[in-house]
Amino acid sequence: MKNKPKPERRRKKEAEAEPKEKPFLQTEDPRAADPADKSVETPPKTDTFSHADEGFPVVGIGASAGGLAAFEAFFSGMPADTDPGMAFVLVQHLAPDHKSILSDLVRRYTRMQVYEVEDGMTVQPNCTYIIPPNRDMAFLNGALHLLEQTSPRGMRLPIDFFFRSLAQDQRERAICIVLSGTGSDGTHGVRAIKGEGGMVMAQNPESTEYDGMPSSAIATGLTDYILPPAEMPAQLIAYAAHTFGKRPRPFSPPTPKADDALKKICVLMRDRTGHDFSLYK
Repeated sequence: MKNKPKPERRRKKEAEAEPKEKPFLQTEDPRAADPADKSVETPPKTDTFSHADEGFPVVGIGASAGGLAAFEAFFSGMPADTDPGMAFVLVQHLAPDHKSILSDLVRRYTRMQVYEVEDGMTVQPNCTYIIPPNRDMAFLNGALHLLEQTSPRGMRLPIDFFFRSLAQDQRERAICIVLSGTGSDGTHGVRAIKGEGGMVMAQNPESTEYDGMPSSAIATGLTDYILPPAEMPAQLIAYAAHTFGKRPRPFSPPTPKADDALKKICVLMRDRTGHDFSLYK
């Protein structure tokens, strides 16, 4: 009779017959082991604030009597070799039948594109937009909309109307500047801009031809900077770089095109009630 194998040998043979489990190894990025090894591709890092969707400040500038000299001084102070990275919208008091020479004047002092506004024009950075005569203008969903003037002459406040719409649409990216002019147009707009976290500049009264509008804006106590027009561009660019840096709030793309009349109704409703009905379906 054969001898039975000893228990120790039997257990050893059974262990050898069983497949061996591979030890668990924590995987590592091959680049970490060998930075010079480029055989393994790693997906590029994504930045949710890409250049394509970055926002930009929009600067509304209002002027009346003495405004041409103030606008000339302002744009003469704009850097000649640098894009400011913001859009400028100019609102000037004009007689209904008066052709503005502001477009030609501004073109002499800036490398930016200069446009007289057409209804529904989308605003882009590094461009300047000028209100046409005999129109009110509002900012809605990243575009400029022109409206028939309804208030009697002498009671029109086109700067206030535009500043309020700019504040409601652009919020903290809204900037307003009040230049030379009589009366107080722009003062209510200054309050709206500051109420949404925007920034306010006013021309220092000593440098104006008519100090009524800037003095009224300054009297609110809400102006962030009081400067001669020629010194404003440098301060604007410094403010935008400090406040927004390279990561401003993503720009809200314009909503799908709707009927122009409906858009204007939304502009007027928003101005009267403070509610934006343009995004309702």
